[in-house]
Amino acid sequence: MAETTVIHLLRHGEVHNPANVLYGRLPGYNLSENGRLMAETVAKSMAGRDVVALFSSPLERAQQTAAPLAETFGLEVRIDERLIEAANIFEGVSVGGGEGVFRSPRLYRHLWNPLRPSWGERYADVVQRMRGAILSARRAARGHEAVLVSHQLPIWIIRLAAEGRRLPHDPRRRQCGLASVTSLCFEDDRLASVGYSEPAAALVKRPTVPGA
Repeated sequence: MAETTVIHLLRHGEVHNPANVLYGRLPGYNLSENGRLMAETVAKSMAGRDVVALFSSPLERAQQTAAPLAETFGLEVRIDERLIEAANIFEGVSVGGGEGVFRSPRLYRHLWNPLRPSWGERYADVVQRMRGAILSARRAARGHEAVLVSHQLPIWIIRLAAEGRRLPHDPRRRQCGLASVTSLCFEDDRLASVGYSEPAAALVKRPTVPGA
């Protein structure tokens, strides 16, 4: 009989961001009240699962999303730097309506290669670090389940890689909503399936900044 291990990649909840800034790795961006409710909703939806390990990106919004899960399962939140948001040259830029970058000609020079991408951390590097984080979680939760709280782009990129799809993509087409769960099911060391759910979908109020 194969040993089943499930790794749940949880995107953080809604962030308080009234200026609609692409905050990336910037400190000080915390969950909104609605985001905290999202985190609690996810924890309740997972309460009956066999979660034995919990990891989080070091950013505040991820740790705050992990907190209700830690309480639900009686687990320590382990910080894993490899789960952090992708580096992005546009951090701090207001992207109201998703077009703020294109209103600033001085930023055009960073857009020369969308395949890499030229404006931030290479997709290949994101895949490498996320694979490492997932492998560590699989070892910690062998035969059980683990939750890794991360961010939209890293979760989407590792899913593309896991499914053998091309990494360059249109950010508007990512299937990775706020507080969504992308589940990787391993039979021994083989990836058997990829699942996706949105336990807090009813709480999503509006489109968010791509990559946030």
